[in-house]
Amino acid sequence: MIQKALEEISRGTAEIIDMEAIEKLVSKYYKEGTTYTVKAGFDPTGADLHLGHTVLLQKLKVFQAHGGKIQLLIGDFTATIGDPTGKSETRKILDRGTILANAQTYQDQVFNILDESKTEVVFNSTWLEALGAAGMVSLTTTFNVARMLERDDFEKRYKSGHSISISEFIYPLLQGYDSVELESDIEIGGTDQKFNLLMGRHLQRAYEIGKEQAVLMMPILEGLDGVQKMSKSLNNYIGITEEPKDIYAKILSVSDELMWRYYELLSEKSLEEIATIKEDVQKGTLHPKVAKENLALELVTRFYNEELATLAKSEFDNVFKANKLPSDMNEIEVEEGIWICKALVDAGIEPSTSQARRDIKQGAVRVDQEKISDEKLNLDSGEYILQVGKRKFAKVKVG
Repeated sequence: MIQKALEEISRGTAEIIDMEAIEKLVSKYYKEGTTYTVKAGFDPTGADLHLGHTVLLQKLKVFQAHGGKIQLLIGDFTATIGDPTGKSETRKILDRGTILANAQTYQDQVFNILDESKTEVVFNSTWLEALGAAGMVSLTTTFNVARMLERDDFEKRYKSGHSISISEFIYPLLQGYDSVELESDIEIGGTDQKFNLLMGRHLQRAYEIGKEQAVLMMPILEGLDGVQKMSKSLNNYIGITEEPKDIYAKILSVSDELMWRYYELLSEKSLEEIATIKEDVQKGTLHPKVAKENLALELVTRFYNEELATLAKSEFDNVFKANKLPSDMNEIEVEEGIWICKALVDAGIEPSTSQARRDIKQGAVRVDQEKISDEKLNLDSGEYILQVGKRKFAKVKVG
């Protein structure tokens, strides 16, 4: 059982530092029932979580199954600075009200995956505000500027003459100090967080707390394009609070190659089960689309339930296989003729009239299932079904 637990913990990881310590913690749990702590930090700089975030949450769930008590750290203090990781310029400072609202949204969403009874939610403002000026100065003496500038993104910004604020230098120290206060046994994060994660080990040594956390890093999940990391700003994400039919359709849109990456990092199926599915696809006994449908059903069920997942599949099949219209389109009514681009925006299926123009030029817009090319089209009296791409539909009634 211990070996199987370690295989599940190692699954899909990019790098593990001090695997021996993790083995000892898991072994002690199975032999003596002793639990251990696993820290994962989230700065609530945005309101919603997407599948990229759930890669870490899935790994935390695995630890919960094998003796881990999760320290879900909400970085309400560090969010006021902003993690400089991967940034070419200083982030804008968020106000406290926004941070707290985002933090609540995070908590509402993570327990779709994590077991709340095995999770401790902590806010780092609890100890970082109490640290005070003297404590902050003492913290800065534990690391020097030369080593801080070895960090890749800082080095690039320094050499190119871009500004680096002192607060950004302090950020990794604050994240590391969280591990001192929490006395974490393990910390997990994305590969882009390596510098910050190792800072936790460094500071646990510096403050002589009697342990050094092991570090487990997960790869960054690619978005729907299969190239860039999943990100709201790149519009290649799947939000876990999106409508079931949208989550389902987006999963179906990923490439066959990317599907296996999603299986490994997001599915709760065992590695053996996934290997069997992959083998069946390679032999031709299972169509890759069916494998993708099964993954989509699993994920929608996780964030909603089996009934809504089945309904999402049925809706998708109606629209894409039978060429039928969806049953729950947005509807708007206008009293007089309306410009097509404005109608698309008002119906909620285009973000702006400029984007609507571009999509019309690219042949991505249909009116009553017929492609249109005239971006100046005016809709007169009648009812119209508007469509953008394969998934966005709306009904417009013009009086």
